[in-house]
Amino acid sequence: MDKERFKKLAENPEFIPGIYNYCDRWCQRCPFTSRCMNFALGEEQFGDAEGRDINNEAFRQKISEMFQLTLEMLKETAEEKGIDLDCLDLKAASDELSETENLAVNHECCCAAKTYGQMVDNWFDSAKDLFEKKADDLNLKARLELPDSKPDEEIADLKDSVDIIRWYQHFLYVKLLRAIRGALEESSQSPDEIDNDSNGSAKVALMSIDTSIGAWGQICNHFPDCRDDILDILVHLERLRKKTETVFPDARGFVRPGFDYIHQVRSLFSCYITILNL
Repeated sequence: MDKERFKKLAENPEFIPGIYNYCDRWCQRCPFTSRCMNFALGEEQFGDAEGRDINNEAFRQKISEMFQLTLEMLKETAEEKGIDLDCLDLKAASDELSETENLAVNHECCCAAKTYGQMVDNWFDSAKDLFEKKADDLNLKARLELPDSKPDEEIADLKDSVDIIRWYQHFLYVKLLRAIRGALEESSQSPDEIDNDSNGSAKVALMSIDTSIGAWGQICNHFPDCRDDILDILVHLERLRKKTETVFPDARGFVRPGFDYIHQVRSLFSCYITILNL
């Protein structure tokens, strides 16, 4: 992709500016892919499965091309704004970034999120036999066609819960790291603004925690004998949620481009209908 094509893509009025900054990256489940420049860019640049294979030379070449294009556009923007990149104190900036990164990585929220990721792996490793037995039981129910039995729905529900947990397992750490890092960088700029990037990232993390808690609840319903172990995970997630809300008290009020506009419109419409019925 050349620079002109990139700019033309960016000028598409159908795209919602910045919508990709505060999503969960689960494009397969997103209703806004047709309005997301990031998704369109990925489809055009890495469309087929082979094009997304990290072990494929074509993929690595396309990544290299995107880096070169980004660097070219960065230099162009700097020139337009009268910034001399060669005069920047890169050593000082690098030291500052390293310090911020170290503080973020060791922050309580990020440490708890990383611990959660390991807890998920540990639980699924210990539950392999349970899943095999569950599969056998559901297959037997399907063959026997027992009354009031809905094995297909149980399978779909279980698979969905596992998919959710696995999707957000490490995503939480990544988003909280970005949120903490952003908060540290913003502390000397505009710490009181609700629309800071750190609040947006923290909101996505909180929503992912909410969804993960719901999915673990479903897993618990499928495996009641594992209730105690699952409860330990849920307690850990709940503590992480409360700690994140304490560190980012305004996060849930952040309005994500596209997503929350739709929710606001729906809420206003519901209020309007309620008033008409009074």
